[in-house]
Amino acid sequence: MHIIKGTFAPVLEFSMRRLIMIVVAALSFAHFSPARDVKAVHTGNDAFSVKAQAFMGTYLDPSGNIVDIDPNAPTGLNFGVEFPSSRQRPWQQYLNDPTVGLGLTYMNLGNDVMGEGLALYPYIMLNALRVPHFHAKIKLASGLAALNGHYKATVKEEIPNETFGSMFNVFLSGGLNLDFPINRNLTINAEVGFNHISNGRISEPNKGANILYGGVGLIATVNPTEDEARVPKRFPSLPYKWSLNITGAAGAQNADMTDAGKFLISTFHVGGIYNVTNWYGVGLGMDVFFNDAIGNVTNRGLFCRKHEYSNADKTRVGISWNNELQFGDVTAMVDWGLYLVNPARNFYNFDHERTGCDTKIPLFYKTDGAGSQEACHYIRFGVKYRVWDNIYLQALAKTHRHIAECIEFGVGYQIPFLRKSSRRDDSVVFHHRRGWWENYD
Repeated sequence: MHIIKGTFAPVLEFSMRRLIMIVVAALSFAHFSPARDVKAVHTGNDAFSVKAQAFMGTYLDPSGNIVDIDPNAPTGLNFGVEFPSSRQRPWQQYLNDPTVGLGLTYMNLGNDVMGEGLALYPYIMLNALRVPHFHAKIKLASGLAALNGHYKATVKEEIPNETFGSMFNVFLSGGLNLDFPINRNLTINAEVGFNHISNGRISEPNKGANILYGGVGLIATVNPTEDEARVPKRFPSLPYKWSLNITGAAGAQNADMTDAGKFLISTFHVGGIYNVTNWYGVGLGMDVFFNDAIGNVTNRGLFCRKHEYSNADKTRVGISWNNELQFGDVTAMVDWGLYLVNPARNFYNFDHERTGCDTKIPLFYKTDGAGSQEACHYIRFGVKYRVWDNIYLQALAKTHRHIAECIEFGVGYQIPFLRKSSRRDDSVVFHHRRGWWENYD
């Protein structure tokens, strides 16, 4: 396995050397420094951990261009800085004191065509099981990955890399984190999980990579505090059960590898959310999509070459089942929807009696083939961040089955409706100001 090669070589050599020195220093300090007196009252804000982990993985659906791939590819190193719950925020109480962190991953993707990558991402770990000498946590991460073996960098090669169409890609990860504490300062760590890397069809080709991995490493905790030494604040429940979300978003799609260029994607969403708990909400939404890439000007092979597509043909309306996981100002979202209005389905160009240009196929049609890029349903997943009162910024990926359609960015407004028992001065709408809980019992 080539550890350092390509355009990242100087940066990776320098970064890897410094990271290894930092990890070794932190491990030494954590192991040999005297334990702090934990009888004093702490909030836990000064405790943090440094993680180093080696991993090995396998591609779940390797692209056809991956030849002579290392059977143990990809391999790499995970580094992280983790911060335990300070127990001073409502969302930490609601979610049973999760751990947050910032991660850096170096990846060797298996051969010279696939190249190497660096991923930078924030993550959160939710406690699943905690017993003496063993902790199990669910890890969720989202960030960016920079790859040197993308299509434009290898287009002149005999076998160019068609897995990644651009240098910068979205990096999504989830898995199970297992800790085996040795003492208060050192922990043996193991992890199994799943990584996804793609650019959401902003640039083609974009087959993307899905990687199943397992890793083993060490965690050094600096200035640890026992759970009982952190004095938790107690917070009230959310004073509202229902909220209305209104969002506008836009993005761009590179429909294929021709010179047709990039096309506008836009979305308008209205959805009602019922908060089942203080950290999970579920509800229904309506989505209006516009995709300028729908038409006869690309080589996607999906739409009729004889039809001139109007803006109405490029507009779709769907109804979706919305799920929200709330982490304070940050909310993770997963939506699944069905198209109720989808004119483009009437103009497919496949050589099939059911999907010819003059055949109107059903609204809820069966997808044609495993490689089809269209379906009668859609999935949207991403995050939103509340920046001021009820205003939030949002980033979402939209897919048809497992194939990405686009990545979109938007702004929205959340209108939470207060419960009668929480209303004061006849107010109905709740404003998410900082420290809102200080005014509620």
